[in-house]
Amino acid sequence: MAKIQEKNKNRMLVAFGVMAALMALLIIRVAWIQIVNGEEYTDIAIDQQTSDIPIEAKRGSILDRNGEELASSATCYTLWVRPAQFTSQYKGEKASEAAQELAVIVDADAAELEEKMTDTENVLVRLVDGLEKETADRIKELEITGTEISEGTERFYPNGNFASVLLGSVNADGTGRSGIEQQYDEYLSGVAGRWVKNTDINGNTLSYGEKAYYQAEDGLNVVLTVDEVLQHYMEDALRAGMEETGSKGAWGMAMNPETGEILAMTVLPGFDPNDATTPLLSDEEMEKFKKMSGEEQSAYLSKMWRNPLISDVYEPGSTLKLVTASAMLEERLATPETTYTCEGSYVVSGVRLYCWGAAHGTQTLTEAVGNSCNPAHMQMALKMGKDTYYEYLDLFGLTSTTGIDLPAETGSIVQDKDSIGPVELATMGFGHGVAITPIQLLTAISSIGNDGILVKPHVVKELTDSDGNVVKEYGTEKIKQVISETTASEMRRIMELEVSKYGGSAARIEGYSIGGKTGTAYKATGGEYSDETFSSFVCMAPMDDPKISVLIVMDTPTKSIYGSATAAPVAKKFLEKALPYLGINPQYEEGEDGTSGSGYTYVPDVTGMTFEKAESALASAGISYEVVPAADKETKEEIKSQKVVDQYPKGGKKINKDSKVYLYRE
Repeated sequence: MAKIQEKNKNRMLVAFGVMAALMALLIIRVAWIQIVNGEEYTDIAIDQQTSDIPIEAKRGSILDRNGEELASSATCYTLWVRPAQFTSQYKGEKASEAAQELAVIVDADAAELEEKMTDTENVLVRLVDGLEKETADRIKELEITGTEISEGTERFYPNGNFASVLLGSVNADGTGRSGIEQQYDEYLSGVAGRWVKNTDINGNTLSYGEKAYYQAEDGLNVVLTVDEVLQHYMEDALRAGMEETGSKGAWGMAMNPETGEILAMTVLPGFDPNDATTPLLSDEEMEKFKKMSGEEQSAYLSKMWRNPLISDVYEPGSTLKLVTASAMLEERLATPETTYTCEGSYVVSGVRLYCWGAAHGTQTLTEAVGNSCNPAHMQMALKMGKDTYYEYLDLFGLTSTTGIDLPAETGSIVQDKDSIGPVELATMGFGHGVAITPIQLLTAISSIGNDGILVKPHVVKELTDSDGNVVKEYGTEKIKQVISETTASEMRRIMELEVSKYGGSAARIEGYSIGGKTGTAYKATGGEYSDETFSSFVCMAPMDDPKISVLIVMDTPTKSIYGSATAAPVAKKFLEKALPYLGINPQYEEGEDGTSGSGYTYVPDVTGMTFEKAESALASAGISYEVVPAADKETKEEIKSQKVVDQYPKGGKKINKDSKVYLYRE
């Protein structure tokens, strides 16, 4: 009996010892957790009990100068998940079922949703954004543990592909990535808020928990100098021009030459900023896009979003002759009546450089600009010398960026003055051998319309808050006096004759004094000229006190390469609507009545041109013609390369639009 008691006693001691050891281990473990790892577990508990929901700030709107919305933000909802909370209640098949229920509502891939919902390495994961209120309410009804709905905004462009390159777009995070959206992102974006609260494992707010709500600060509205109506007129004219000329692209800008305000800015074909990563392509071209690598697609989209009016350089061609002529007049090296002789080419340092068409003979400076004569402008550039010529390139702002308030503005490409010779200077005189941006050209030529004063171009008028109060204004910034008021007046008269009498006649509108200059230049690729061209026309109106200046550039026209036949008619389409809209009333000359089916025009001088070029020049002026002696269909093809030996009426004559010009051949 005593032995049994001894055994029981030993057993009890062993059991007690084991229990004591376990208790000691438990105490050590608890101490380890509470003291050594206490801070870590405290943080985990706080994370599990704290709901920190971001409150997105409402992005400011982009408005035209009259308050019309071009971009705005609409209320939307974002679905979030806390994986730790979700996986505490949903595992395995149950988690898959919950993901499937959500996938049906939000139209997403169930497997991808489940992967995000079970990603416990992250405290808070965004599942889907851009949800409508109805969809958000359906999700709430599911009462899935760990899911949360936050209210935010989504960017919306009510006019789709309208001023798209100018406006730009935002990425998935609502950050501007191009255009106005990028340039003014810090003002538009505002400051995000937060809603912090203590919750139980199911996400319900604890009655004894702490709460903190930090209100989001909405972004400012950006009010543009652009007029929505003028923008529509520009886009309509450019789209029609693309179709009529077979161009692959078209660019257009309108500016107030006195203030530097951009009134319209268009790049076609453009894109839809509501879905900026999907190009506007035909089904066939879209299939090619889908087969591109990710890197190739990224490069394609970047080019699509790029604004060539600001970021690309091109040889301006004959439009730059206005700068050459202005410099000659300002330096008093010539007058509008100074004469130059064109024999169809001009030899510079042993190199023969050709005119674009036939020999123009002896002509005044005014006529040389009207005829767009290359040899005459070569002589002008050589006369003033490279030091003076480069001085005027600088004065007109063609050697530096304009400072326009848009992203990624590119500077010009101008050869180093010390490295050029007479040949390079001569070619620069007629607009080749120098590459500038379209905004540089329009800004430079606009100074002629502003009595010689160069102003900084800008696209934003002011910033306003949500109540419409003006927070910041952007006004006119004068840069410098480029040419005198007298020279500017002389140049405006020369530009007006270009439209009323010479190559820009396709832009002539009854009752309005319009001045301009056409230009055609071959594209330079890899150090060589290609067969593709940029055809352009720069103009302004009315010439006694210009209120609007316009630049049209047609990219690779296929039906005619000349600016007179491609870009000038587009400018006319735009100005026909823009001028009356701006309150500029027509002033008819004697014999004009302003009716669409009547009126007069001026005959361009086509003598010495090939019949092919003569046909293009007359067509751009809206004039029909007849070949003398008469030519049948076969003969007409044969004589395209032959030259016009005479014409009636002569160049410069004013005729009724219904009249016919007779072209004589040998």
